[in-house]
Amino acid sequence: MVEQNSEHAEPNFDIEEPVKPTQEAPATAPASSAPTKRHTVSVQPLQKDQMQPSYAQTLDVPRNEHSGYGSFINGLGSCIGIFGAIPCCPCPNPFKEVDQGSVGLVSRFGAFYKSVDPGLVKINLCSEDLQAVSVRTQLANIRDQVAITKDNVTVRVDGVVYYSVHSPYKAAYAVEDMRSSVIERSQITLRSVLGSRSLQSLIQDREQISRDIEEIVTSITQEWGVLVSISIRDVHLSDSDQVALAASARATRQAEAKVVAAKGEVAAAKLMKQTAELLASPAAMSIRHLDALQNMAKTSNAKTIFVPMSVDGVQSLTQGMGGNQTITDGANSGSAAAGPSNQQENSIGQTAQLHALENI
Repeated sequence: MVEQNSEHAEPNFDIEEPVKPTQEAPATAPASSAPTKRHTVSVQPLQKDQMQPSYAQTLDVPRNEHSGYGSFINGLGSCIGIFGAIPCCPCPNPFKEVDQGSVGLVSRFGAFYKSVDPGLVKINLCSEDLQAVSVRTQLANIRDQVAITKDNVTVRVDGVVYYSVHSPYKAAYAVEDMRSSVIERSQITLRSVLGSRSLQSLIQDREQISRDIEEIVTSITQEWGVLVSISIRDVHLSDSDQVALAASARATRQAEAKVVAAKGEVAAAKLMKQTAELLASPAAMSIRHLDALQNMAKTSNAKTIFVPMSVDGVQSLTQGMGGNQTITDGANSGSAAAGPSNQQENSIGQTAQLHALENI
């Protein structure tokens, strides 16, 4: 009975496994049908002009093998090379590798006679020597270069030097240690150029200073077959110099703010002068006078206002506004010895002026 149950259980287990994906498939189908954004990367094929240029060259020089001795050495090297090319032979292998990004310089009896491209190169083990020179762009760091600027400020500068070999022959035979020579020349030029610049110029014109250093260094390294590019990365100041620089910048900003404020005051004074000249005219004074009276007449409180103007002017003003009031100038009419009746007429005339102004 146990065996039968186990036999029945096995087919049931095998049947239920494929059912699960079929039940889950409809649930996942709508998700797969939804549009999805795909980013395609287009790979550009390598062009021939983008590859390393060929430096392969063989000089047409006469072979000077020093008579019998040179011939013996060449023959011995050829024999060793024949046996060395056999696998598992204890003789040295005459085939040497030149990596991509490098150029092989082959010399015979110490004299250069050909350059080879990357790949497998066969040489004579007894009379020839192979030297690989990298033509890749290389990086060298210039750290903690202490210099004194033109305004006697001590700074520490970090820079970066990028150099590449464009003439493998000069890089190998025109200078003893090409990398150390480039770095040393860059350090000396960096300190020299910084000494002729002020601190403000060093901070603002960093790119121009880098180009000046690059021109000076390149004029020398071209004789070594090397092209150089120099960049100033960081400029470090002492704490006291940083505080002094911040104070100087703050004082400069305050002085500029005062100059701007003074220019604004001068401009405002000129405008006020022009305004005063315009308002000094009789017409402008009359307009301001009437505006003030109109604002005062808007209130409902009873008041008596003595208007410093002639009645003729008020009459002409009321007639122009369509009024029919008749106003007598109590100040100009009557005799010099006016009694209480004349004073009453003056009050009536002034009151009439106020009514005329209220109707404006």
